[in-house]
Amino acid sequence: MTDRIGDRALLVLPVFPEDIPAETRSRLEETAGLAEALELDLVSAFEAPLRKPSAATLLGRGKVDEIGEMAEDENVGLVIVDAHLSPGQQRTLERAWKAKVIDRTCLILEIFGLRARTREGSLQVELARLAYERSRLVRTWTHLERQRGGQGFIAGPGETQIETDRRLLSERIIKLRKELEEVRRTRGLHRDSRRRSAYPVVSLVGYTNAGKSTLFNYLTGESVLAKDMPFATLDTTLRVVDLPHGRRIILSDTVGFITDLPPDLVAAFRATLEEIKEADLLIHVRDISSPHTDEQAEDVMEVLATLEAGTESGQAIMEAWNKADLLDEEDQRFIKARAAGADIPSVPISAEKRENIDALLELIEEMLARQAHEIEIVAGPHDSAARAWLFQHGEVLDEGVTGEGGITRLTARLDPAAAGQFRQKFPDLEITRLN
Repeated sequence: MTDRIGDRALLVLPVFPEDIPAETRSRLEETAGLAEALELDLVSAFEAPLRKPSAATLLGRGKVDEIGEMAEDENVGLVIVDAHLSPGQQRTLERAWKAKVIDRTCLILEIFGLRARTREGSLQVELARLAYERSRLVRTWTHLERQRGGQGFIAGPGETQIETDRRLLSERIIKLRKELEEVRRTRGLHRDSRRRSAYPVVSLVGYTNAGKSTLFNYLTGESVLAKDMPFATLDTTLRVVDLPHGRRIILSDTVGFITDLPPDLVAAFRATLEEIKEADLLIHVRDISSPHTDEQAEDVMEVLATLEAGTESGQAIMEAWNKADLLDEEDQRFIKARAAGADIPSVPISAEKRENIDALLELIEEMLARQAHEIEIVAGPHDSAARAWLFQHGEVLDEGVTGEGGITRLTARLDPAAAGQFRQKFPDLEITRLN
């Protein structure tokens, strides 16, 4: 892939008879937004009806000819096919249209490459890009079919240039995977350190551009990039947040999801996305103003299932219905009633306007309380360290003197991890109740 794909482009969405019209229109608009994020001059975006996919070109011959004429008339140098193309299909279409052809995977990879800011993000994007390009070497560099001779009088013809480049790509991929494995190991150490802090981890997840980073910035007082663009945030950010009743959590924000997120990207970003899997609570941030919010929510759940996270893996999850301020009054009343009866605990908010954030924080506290253990101890004057630890890492529900000599009975609510840490840290302390 090049740094700039081109300026003038066409966008083609293959549509099958069983596809739902509203969903195809939404997908076309979304992909057009992805193209515009690359600052492409999108000449036209249209659907291409398809009854049966062609093994050679995906699209039918008549549609291929029609698009070729359009590309020539409009002086288009790039055609985006919003589907997954095989290397052979990509190569055949480029010959037919005399223009560069990319599929949905390539388009998303280009955007990720543009958004990557940290070394970790760059490594992950490069790994996904190389995995994608390895099977397309023959498409990109036809001159690589020449053979390179071996050295010496008895050496054979040697490997072809394309074999050499494929081998070099494989070696680079292996190196990147090793570097990312080190990133994964380091992240694991950081997670272990956070577990020792006994603070629950709450992770924001959601469809790209749903407003996760805007919400994160408001709750943490940070300035993570938050723009009205796809994949504004690629790198996971974690910050400590104090809840209204004094409880402290670690809040994380990470990359947004999208329909048909390329498997190579999911695999490359696994080290980052494991933060989601290890969270004590997921907050699914949804753009409730979008007419396709339910379909987007399904896409998010599919990615979570791929990561072995979410409700199917027994992970606690709640929903923040963001951008509620963009709805009219009648729709706002409707979603408020819908949230009250939703199967997943939900609350309508506006991260941009700072509306109903208190209700969101209360729901976070309630969700974490459902997972908590109540612990009751009998402490003497010499157990001041244990008392201080409970006040710092949990929520003290009750404390009273039970007898002479400063003996007190204290009841506190702790997260499961904190309860285990308390027992390890103070093994000699009498615990009268733990549930």
